[in-house]
Amino acid sequence: MSILTVKNINHGFGDRAIFEDVSFRLLKGEHIGLIGANGEGKSTFMNIITGKLMPDEGKVEWSNNVRVGYMDQHAQLQKGQSIKDILKGAFKYLFDLEAELMNVTEKMAEADEDTLEKLLEKMGTIQDVLDNNGFYMIDAKVEEVAKGLGLTDVGLDRDVTDLSGGQRTKVLLAKLLLENPDILLLDEPTNYLDEKHVEWLRRYLEAYENAFILISHDIPFLNSVINLIYHVENRKLNRYAGNYDDFMRVYEANKKQLEAAYERQQAEVAKLKDFVARNKARVATTGMAKARQKKLDKMEMIELTQEKPKPEFNFKAGKTAGKLIFETDNLKIGYDTPLSKALNLKMERGQKIALVGANGLGKTTLLKSLLGEIPAISGSVTLGDYQQIGYFEQEIKKANYNTCIEEVWNEFQSFTQYEVRAALAKCGLTTKHIESKITVLSGGEQAKVRLCKLINRETNILVLDEPTNHLDVEAKEELKRALKDYKGSILLVCHEPEFYQDVVTDIWNCEEWTTKIV
Repeated sequence: MSILTVKNINHGFGDRAIFEDVSFRLLKGEHIGLIGANGEGKSTFMNIITGKLMPDEGKVEWSNNVRVGYMDQHAQLQKGQSIKDILKGAFKYLFDLEAELMNVTEKMAEADEDTLEKLLEKMGTIQDVLDNNGFYMIDAKVEEVAKGLGLTDVGLDRDVTDLSGGQRTKVLLAKLLLENPDILLLDEPTNYLDEKHVEWLRRYLEAYENAFILISHDIPFLNSVINLIYHVENRKLNRYAGNYDDFMRVYEANKKQLEAAYERQQAEVAKLKDFVARNKARVATTGMAKARQKKLDKMEMIELTQEKPKPEFNFKAGKTAGKLIFETDNLKIGYDTPLSKALNLKMERGQKIALVGANGLGKTTLLKSLLGEIPAISGSVTLGDYQQIGYFEQEIKKANYNTCIEEVWNEFQSFTQYEVRAALAKCGLTTKHIESKITVLSGGEQAKVRLCKLINRETNILVLDEPTNHLDVEAKEELKRALKDYKGSILLVCHEPEFYQDVVTDIWNCEEWTTKIV
């Protein structure tokens, strides 16, 4: 029996169609990977099935009494709540039942015999629900999941508003897993997770008995946890059995078959048109010409999928920087308290360095301290000469109401409108995207706009804070190629070994410098 049925939905934003006549069915226990290029509508689909968006046409039907868990990375966490408070909130329905149980026991003291019997029956029912749902094991469950995602290292009594982006993601994910819904909806859950905790989540999902729908551009992760693919492309949703590698084999084979059929049909059409043109005026052959024209008119034409623009990232090289990129002298980084021991680090021209380690150790803080965006707690940073730095920030929190054209033109005012459009198109954005406001774009499309600004500026040092978050597979591969070809120096924060291992010359593990227990 199907848990979720989507029937013939159409949806769009303005004149941009996202889905046309899309249907979908989710069965019990299915582990689905929802894939597609940036901006094809994966997150929109999640918003439609969770009721956050109403489709323009069509129906979304859930079976009765299904508990749905959706990981929303934009959920607000309130000041004054600890990590433990949030995680225990996953069991709110059980705590409510406990309160009801206490209320029943209070009423029993003054109840007559008939009422007492009813209250005893109600008490037994509530007690069974609490026992069957592991109410008396809540603390142990919270501890297990918090430990698996590294939250016990952060401190379960810590105020949630003091957490880094990665730590917030972990809290929301942990709460969702503790709720143990009938279906999990996960939109890029590995973003901001470090390697160790991506591995824990992988093992958790492999053993997960209920159904889930997962959006991810991390192919090794996808391959290990899913058994079905739904591919979003050109306003359609197509189903493929197996993992991502199985999907790619079938997808490429289907594409080649369609291209071959298209070529054969085009050759036949050309032949028929030529015959009609040469013979329609001759009395002796006019009947044959009409018959061929009829065949042409009845022919169901094969249409090839319109190729999406492929991203092309080529960083503009600036002049050569001095030999020293930076050197630190007993540098301690942090805000109110130090996040690191005294650091004596040195980076020289030509080095490409990956900063790795668990979330919340201060990798972003280190980058901002080196760039002079935040003051050090103590110690100093010496920068070299002739530096042209390009910085890609991990998170841009405020909504941006510029169109893509305005955003790029504001920084490159000497460009013509044609040059701005061409620069954005080279980053894999279509005309519809280019003319849209940035705030309505997907995370991957927004990242491509920011990369567009970065590659069109002359640089000799790139400082990149998790640039692969939200990027689709093609864009990630192209960025990797561009960084390998880049002649300048790179300081990169990344949690994907498959991405950074072929790019960098050095790996610095921030866990060796932290003041925290990891």
